[in-house]
Amino acid sequence: MTQEKGAGRNAARHTRLHDRVALIAGAGRGIGEAIALRFAAEGARLVLAARTAEELQGVAERIRSAGGIAHFATADLTVPEQVTNLVQKTIETFGQIDVLVNAVGTYGPIGRAWEIDAEEWASTFSVNLFGPFLLCQGVLPHMIHKGQGKIINFSGGGATSPLCRFSAYGVSKAAVVRFTETLAEEVKEFNIQVNAIAPGAVDTKLQDSVLAAGEKAGDLLHRIRRLRETGDGGTPREVPAELAVFLASDASGNLTGRLISAPNDDWRSWSDERLEQIMSKPWFTLRRLDPFTLRPFLEEMRAEAAAAQANRR
Repeated sequence: MTQEKGAGRNAARHTRLHDRVALIAGAGRGIGEAIALRFAAEGARLVLAARTAEELQGVAERIRSAGGIAHFATADLTVPEQVTNLVQKTIETFGQIDVLVNAVGTYGPIGRAWEIDAEEWASTFSVNLFGPFLLCQGVLPHMIHKGQGKIINFSGGGATSPLCRFSAYGVSKAAVVRFTETLAEEVKEFNIQVNAIAPGAVDTKLQDSVLAAGEKAGDLLHRIRRLRETGDGGTPREVPAELAVFLASDASGNLTGRLISAPNDDWRSWSDERLEQIMSKPWFTLRRLDPFTLRPFLEEMRAEAAAAQANRR
């Protein structure tokens, strides 16, 4: 593991992630880079992981120049042995892992399902789903022993509604959400919270593959072209990064097993009472819309309407 270490000037300030250790996968660029910079500014000590050393070194140097503490390690996060080594080195370096962020992702093959390569389709799941699974599996024994932890996964387009011509991406990201929900239930008793972020349309290098695919990308091609040309419909990468800080900090409380939209949900204003309300209902989870699922919401709406009517009398 390569070290890029500063004097730790941020540690002296009262910050939301003061002295916590975060392992960030996909930290070399894009949303992962933005999260690394925000976490460092909030006082976290970091291990940055990805495949490209040059990108990781650049991010680590920016953190160091701002007074933060970061190490970086190159790893193929779809290979179990490399993930095991990464987790072990993180614990050896800092003695703990408080937060895991899985920010690695790929679109995979673009086109209609019967026209794309099956092996490329399957490999998309290795990056988007199996890699995060391996990292969760690697850090959880330590978090369980410690009695606390925060895990943040990333969903994406196609997870909650079809994304035509991006079946590998959409299906794998939907699987990430259901994995998040399932894992959250499995580790709830150990005071570990697991949530997923829908980042919105962030203009990163990921979008280069959409432009390269041309008309094979269908409607998304025109959306990405407009995003690149005008910024219309886009989400700054700092928005999901700030949501990641919220989910990694005490501010999110016991919120777990939820998919939160960085640009669309009002998470900045969530009070403790609102968090309890969210956890008491199937809000922000993958559900089929039917009378059984909607019943708790309908009952709540009826109760609120009755209370409002009683107040008017």
